[in-house]
Amino acid sequence: MKYISKIVTILLVLLVSVSCREFHTLTKDGKKPIQGGAYEVLVICNNAEWESEVGAKLRDLLEQPVEMLNQNEPMFNVLRITANDFRHLLVQHRNILKVVITDKAEQAQITAEYDVDAAPQIVLTFQAPTQQAAVEYLNTNGDALVKVLEIAERNRTIAYAEKHNVKVLNDLLHNEFDIDVKIPKGYELRSQSEDFLWASYEFPTASQGFFCYSYPYRGRGSLTSDYLVAMRNHFAKRIPGPSDGSYMITVEQIPDAEGKGVMPLKPLYRTVVVNGKEWIEMRGFWDVENDYMGGPFVSYTTINDATNEVFTIDCYVHSPKYGKRNFIRQLEHLVYLISFPKSVEQTK
Repeated sequence: MKYISKIVTILLVLLVSVSCREFHTLTKDGKKPIQGGAYEVLVICNNAEWESEVGAKLRDLLEQPVEMLNQNEPMFNVLRITANDFRHLLVQHRNILKVVITDKAEQAQITAEYDVDAAPQIVLTFQAPTQQAAVEYLNTNGDALVKVLEIAERNRTIAYAEKHNVKVLNDLLHNEFDIDVKIPKGYELRSQSEDFLWASYEFPTASQGFFCYSYPYRGRGSLTSDYLVAMRNHFAKRIPGPSDGSYMITVEQIPDAEGKGVMPLKPLYRTVVVNGKEWIEMRGFWDVENDYMGGPFVSYTTINDATNEVFTIDCYVHSPKYGKRNFIRQLEHLVYLISFPKSVEQTK
């Protein structure tokens, strides 16, 4: 199955109607498996364009830093080749962007095809009649280009979780919080108490985990940034650190530029819509009280209308030696695996 349209149309289709079920279906057509690492983009572009303002703009878009990480990491790792080198296993790459500057193009546009030589694959073709037209198009639609690639990666994670998930965790979360969820394989329960559950996926040199919690909704004051941080700290105390008496906290101040004092640090706070439901997204950093350990976190908070409670899934990464981007991105996708099966009408 292939879909071809302009980039703005692609974005709307992916955001509104392309579900992980469609991606799941596309992988059943006998295509070869995709190659390349997560958040890696293979750009096919001739030297003249790559060394021009077109290439510079593409690098600025694809390699812009991921927000709120401890170190600078690009949104995508970019591998650039020429059209003559595009063969063998490279045609099976997960994310492909072809750049074609030709006077045969009537206007600048980006089209998309799925599962051309592998699955689940996305192949974007960026055509423009001139380099100037290409740059002008990217100035206007560059964010959409990045979003389409992000959604392709997210849908792969979702499709995997739909096939390979931890039923024990799914059931525990359903029973405790009245949610339907599919936690990807690899996560294990660490602790559970009233209105709280903590699970993590442990690696030899890294850890990615999440904890869910709920509390009564008492109006919009229950959703302010300060209140959410306070509740985060309240529940994070249940996550022990490496030494006795240590526990997770939220970083709320950092050294100032001169190194002579501290300055306040508030998590990023914004509203996002996931599967038609409004969530509050917060991004910041966590630390350990009475010990030395920390990393980035991202949390998603919403109201469970059936229970009139605030529900939060809070995700964190600890990876002191290696990059954190892929870990935090996988955790971000968990919110797309959550749904609320009960409605207010059903509970009356």
